[in-house]
Amino acid sequence: MKTMLRAMALAGAMLAAPLGAEAACPALLDARMETLMHGETSLCQFSGKVLLVVNTASRCGYTPQYQGLEKLYRRYKERGLVVLGFPSNDFGGQEPGSAKEIAQFCEINYGVSFPMFAKTSVTSAGGNPFYDRLAQAAASRPRWNFHKYLVDRRGEKVLAFPSSVEPNDRKLVAEIERLLAQP
Repeated sequence: MKTMLRAMALAGAMLAAPLGAEAACPALLDARMETLMHGETSLCQFSGKVLLVVNTASRCGYTPQYQGLEKLYRRYKERGLVVLGFPSNDFGGQEPGSAKEIAQFCEINYGVSFPMFAKTSVTSAGGNPFYDRLAQAAASRPRWNFHKYLVDRRGEKVLAFPSSVEPNDRKLVAEIERLLAQP
């Protein structure tokens, strides 16, 4: 009887753990999104990380920013930075490719290793709920490709940076370092 009670208690604790973990997910990240090549995933997995969220495009004058984004990711990922790429065809039709074509382009040309998500709309309200929440939190919606949102570890503070801000920009890097230094 004691063994059965222990087993039931253990099973209950195991079932409750995912519920508690899900409850700790900030509202901003409470969404499931399609990745570029690997199916659906929960953004909650990025809770506790500093996020740099970028709408990307393969045929844009800002496309070389992929290189700087990858450098930022590699430089700071051990400290908790995650770059999230969201390809979008919203601006000038500059991301016309399929998921496979986008993935190949990013890998071959820039060695992108940060998480990339399925092509999505980032400009229209109701298009992508995650981008809607980012735009509301930062009071700024993307005006072009490579618009950047920097999100703190708690998913509470969101800063917006326009496309013209390069990944190695002094102010952007200083904000990343400041947020990484916070618990």
